[in-house]
Amino acid sequence: MMVYKFAIDEVNTKLNILREEFQAIHDYNPIEHISSRVKSPESIFKKVQRKNCELSLASIKENIHDIAGIRITCSFISDIYKVSEMIKSQIDISVIECKDYIKNPKPNGYQSLHLIIMIPVFMSDRVEHTYVEVQIRTIAMDFWASLEHKIYYKYNKVIPERLTRELKEAALSAMELDRKMERLHEEVNVIKSTEENREQQRNLQIHGKIAEMVGLLN
Repeated sequence: MMVYKFAIDEVNTKLNILREEFQAIHDYNPIEHISSRVKSPESIFKKVQRKNCELSLASIKENIHDIAGIRITCSFISDIYKVSEMIKSQIDISVIECKDYIKNPKPNGYQSLHLIIMIPVFMSDRVEHTYVEVQIRTIAMDFWASLEHKIYYKYNKVIPERLTRELKEAALSAMELDRKMERLHEEVNVIKSTEENREQQRNLQIHGKIAEMVGLLN
């Protein structure tokens, strides 16, 4: 279990470096929030039973890929793919699997981008190559998924049909909200870029006039 905690620490360190670098270069932070967890032994045991795996440490390590989990929350859908590409570009990270539930939502409306990655954890006497599941989603997606999860377990995993239908409608509303906010974000960026270009042009004109006046004085 300690190795999985260290794997989370490794990924969190990388994410914090990427977040600070992105902020410094682009004056913008694509990551709103990062949370992590290591599955409890009880949860691992239940998943082993569901997957019908052999109950051994070697089998669990090879077949259960979400013991260590990290969730990244972003403001916009485009940020999800930016963060995903930044993770994939790390030379010591291997991407084992990528599931895009944003382009292809689950039947219940769930949306998120899931990566299964493998990262080396350097122990005192060995290197442990460890699986980590990374979920990347927007604030709206995370809000919906958190509430759906609570309802799912409140009804002992058997949700009444009416609630299932309303949850699906809520997921569609969250999707529309994300798309609307993305459009507004892009529009603001265009306005900002236009204003910056105008400011640069004004500064060039001012510098040109100053240079002209200095030339006349000389």
